[in-house]
Amino acid sequence: MAKEKLVVLKEADLTNNCPECFNQELKLTFYQKHTYGRLFDRTTKDITHEIKCTKCNSLIYPVTWTEDIERVYDYYRRMVAPSKAIIRFTTLFYILILLLISVVATGAYVIIANVI
Repeated sequence: MAKEKLVVLKEADLTNNCPECFNQELKLTFYQKHTYGRLFDRTTKDITHEIKCTKCNSLIYPVTWTEDIERVYDYYRRMVAPSKAIIRFTTLFYILILLLISVVATGAYVIIANVI
């Protein structure tokens, strides 16, 4: 089974007030999803975000955002530069492909040698 990992793209400290404790210690983090398997590593274009208060350790959900938090979020969202969505094959994949090619070539050689 493939493993999924969220890789941090950008972190920013916000000076907006927390809706829960009214403290000014918020942290905005953007993540990009990466999938790691035995045959390939895949970088997706899925970007997620999280706003967390460092004082009360609560997650700030979009329902409770103020206009200021939304403005700052939009600003940082435009600044995030995600990696391209690509698939990288592992060495195990290439070894299996070479093995398959050699088996097919050997089979074709045996068939042709028996006909002649």
